Amino acid sequence: MLTHLPNSDVSDMPKINIAIIGGGASGYFAAITAAESNPSAQVTIYEQSKRTLQKVKVSGGGRCNVIHKCFDPNELATRYPRGSRELRAAFHRWQPQDTLEWFARRGIELKAEPDGRMFPLSDDSQTIIDCFQKATREAGVQLRKECKVKCIKKNTSFILNFSNGTQESADKVLIAAGSLKASPLTRSLESLGHTVEDLAPSLFAFNLSDKRSHGLSGLSVENARVTLVKDPNSAQTGPLLITHRGLSGPAILRLSAWEARNLQEAKYHFEIQINWLGNIKESQVRQRFQNLRAGKTQVKTKIFDEIPRRLWERLVEYAGIASEQKWAQLSKAKENALIDELIAGRFSILGKTTNKEEFVTCGGVRLSEVNFKTMESKLVPGLHFAGECLDIDGITGGFNFQGAWTTGRLAGLAVAR
Repeated sequence: MLTHLPNSDVSDMPKINIAIIGGGASGYFAAITAAESNPSAQVTIYEQSKRTLQKVKVSGGGRCNVIHKCFDPNELATRYPRGSRELRAAFHRWQPQDTLEWFARRGIELKAEPDGRMFPLSDDSQTIIDCFQKATREAGVQLRKECKVKCIKKNTSFILNFSNGTQESADKVLIAAGSLKASPLTRSLESLGHTVEDLAPSLFAFNLSDKRSHGLSGLSVENARVTLVKDPNSAQTGPLLITHRGLSGPAILRLSAWEARNLQEAKYHFEIQINWLGNIKESQVRQRFQNLRAGKTQVKTKIFDEIPRRLWERLVEYAGIASEQKWAQLSKAKENALIDELIAGRFSILGKTTNKEEFVTCGGVRLSEVNFKTMESKLVPGLHFAGECLDIDGITGGFNFQGAWTTGRLAGLAVAR
């Protein structure tokens, strides 16, 4: 765990002006870290909108999924489709256990849910927002809202040009502006020599128009397995939710994260295969069916606890099995059709839906151009990065916030020196 700089180091430091571009999770975390580590530094957050910490506000349905209860840095790094190698070392310097303790020192207790996601005990994201706002005030961080940085230039110091025509200088700059999609900063970064990897949405729901799901909005399956038909190695498992537009839930969001660029390339028209029973295999299903043939039970009677009754009845109907059909008289062809629907049903996806709390962008500043010990540019001394502006993104479950806390922490300590 990283600590504050020694007092002797702080007293010997020249006063520095630190500009943090972005009033999101990583920006606040970096600003607090920098100001607390070097009280002689002037730390200013520049946020282009009227409101800050909006992703914190909506995360987890307004509860804020602060971190995931995964305290092994090596295991944690496997949850990132992009940036896992770079973050592995960074997590040895600041990981979820450190974040947990950071909030605890400020009186914020986090609780873990069965799936490992951790939320404030209050179940209210405002708890986290209030904590950050109090910490920035106490550390002397300045917050400038509605202050859009249009361009960054580097001479002996950094020159920040704002959309209102004014400019200011800074000794060090930390970009923590979230996604670079449609950002004017992309041009500045490229003019400074940086490469911005192609941007693509990640963590999105799938749009679907299929009679198998009509009228079933709100039903969920605890552990489904979803695979791209074109890539058998793409399978993701987890809860799956049927929505009025199609499919969502962790299994879908994980698939969208790992396959973000492939799905963008396909223009979000592709085919998936669903095993509604998770990892249950065909031989196991056949054995279950065989055991039922000796009785007089109707096929439409639900036999799997893993799926809701209404979904089971819909799959039976789609397999062409009459409502009065009994297992004893079920033909082999109909049995095969039902098995296909249960463990290998194919669905055509016709677009995506991105909700506020799900939105993440993959792509951003090329990782090989950044020193992950300090989050400093290898090309422009004094320029640092944190959070989603980097080509880093995690799956759903608190991993993207941990990426923000870790990179913000390392960058905040570095700019304070």
